[in-house]
Amino acid sequence: MLIKILRAYLGPYKKPIALLVVFQLLQTSAALYLPTLNADIIDNGVVKGDTGYILQYGGAMIVVSIAQVVCNIGAVYIGARTASALGRDVRASVFDRVQSFSARELGRFGAPSLITRTTNDVQQVQMLVLMTFTLMVSAPIMCVGGIIMALGQDVPLSAVLLAVVPVLGIAVSLIVKRMRPLFRLMQERLDTVNRVLREQITGNRVIRAFVRDEYEEKRFRGANTELTDVALSTGRLMALMFPTVMTVVNVSSIAVVWFGAHRIDSGGMQIGALTAFLSYLMQIVMSVMMATFMFMMVPRAEVCAERIQEVLETDSSVVPPVDPVTELRAHGHLEVRGANFRYPGAEASVLRSVDLVARPGETTAIIGSTGSGKSTLLGLVPRLFDVTDGQVLVDGTDVRTLDPALLARTVSLVPQKPYLFSGTVASNLRYGNPDATDEELWHALEVAQAKEFVEGLEHGLDAPIAQGGTNVSGGQRQRLSIARTLVQQPEIYLFDDSFSALDYATDAALRAALLRETATATVVIVAQRVSTIRDADRILVMDEGRVVGTGSHHELMDGNETYREIVLSQLTEAEAA
Repeated sequence: MLIKILRAYLGPYKKPIALLVVFQLLQTSAALYLPTLNADIIDNGVVKGDTGYILQYGGAMIVVSIAQVVCNIGAVYIGARTASALGRDVRASVFDRVQSFSARELGRFGAPSLITRTTNDVQQVQMLVLMTFTLMVSAPIMCVGGIIMALGQDVPLSAVLLAVVPVLGIAVSLIVKRMRPLFRLMQERLDTVNRVLREQITGNRVIRAFVRDEYEEKRFRGANTELTDVALSTGRLMALMFPTVMTVVNVSSIAVVWFGAHRIDSGGMQIGALTAFLSYLMQIVMSVMMATFMFMMVPRAEVCAERIQEVLETDSSVVPPVDPVTELRAHGHLEVRGANFRYPGAEASVLRSVDLVARPGETTAIIGSTGSGKSTLLGLVPRLFDVTDGQVLVDGTDVRTLDPALLARTVSLVPQKPYLFSGTVASNLRYGNPDATDEELWHALEVAQAKEFVEGLEHGLDAPIAQGGTNVSGGQRQRLSIARTLVQQPEIYLFDDSFSALDYATDAALRAALLRETATATVVIVAQRVSTIRDADRILVMDEGRVVGTGSHHELMDGNETYREIVLSQLTEAEAA
């Protein structure tokens, strides 16, 4: 998976990568040439006392060193830019894919995991690419070049390399093999920490209300400890790698000095050649150490790449049409025909053979017990889900064939749990209609019974809204969400229990204002409160995913036992009549 991602996202950067390889080749060649120059200075300058030779070749060493530094700076600069571009592109691809997911796919991965995959996982792959460009590209060049240059200094002494390189390779391979499953477990434990922390921040009020602070502290401590244990196991293996490499390096250096001294004593080798050979040995071992460092990063990056690719290869169950319908003839007619919906792997369908007709100028209400499928039915219209069987028609056209932008303009949903984005009151209200004027915003606020409290804010429409709307009350969030939908002015309004946080007086005033504002539009309301929907033109009663009754309030009171039980659980017989 790692190779697949790198091949796909590094393709557009072939020219910078080629230039980087050239820079790395030049700087590594310069680094390999320096010990040979140093050996010449020792053998032909220092030993013979030739100061001119020392100055001449010393100057050459300075020039080569400057060239090495310049090439290294160029390589690091290009590598950093390319790695950052890769991270940007992968994050954008993951974000775009997640944006296309339906509620089904979002529920499968979970928000904490998707956040980790988009941030931490991408960062691990990006860091691996950066280290590859700055270290790994030069490592094989230095290793092979070092061996060639060492052979040029003394062939018999090079036999030491035949023992050093295989020992290093075997030691590193054994350690890396044990690290890979630990890195996968580490990313999963990181997901868990993110999930627990997200739950505790979001549910802070509930935790305080039930005085569960100590329980949540233990819960977080447990998740944190599990992550720490895996990180410690990984750290121990990483800590073992460098001493292992350094032990081999030091033993090999002693062997070179020992055997090299005998070669010098027998006249088969010069002192400068031994010095150069030691330098080449260090360069070879350093290249192996750089590769070792990369091997430590590769397992974790591989795991992260698999998690990223899992998101990228997941197709949304809500697929945009190939040849979308971009224009509708009628205005606001909604029909659901024999709709069935089942979650993947579920034993039973959430919706079974549901029929619904909602016409312009009418209000259609849906009521039923908790879990009867009301919200799921509403979610089928804007394609939060797609029916597993049956059809959802807007103006006689299946919503699966409509252009998504057209569907979004035609249908607007106020969800059961309203969400406000960080920004201002105005930026939230203009979310569906960026061109709305201030007058239109104030009109929408007035209809939604939110004008008074917005006027009371210090900056009015420019008053700040925190992420999720946490700095306003639940009722205020609902009213702002309704106002946001009114600003968009769709042809079909879907209210999913959007009045539950309002008091009865505000609820009644809001419904009366909405009735005037949406007189020519289609309105579908899901509600638990009977007083909210009793005046609707048509009421659907749902039970266990089926429609068990349709009619007006009085018709259902006379002929539908399920509806009658719901009504009498909230109102007296006299109030219901």
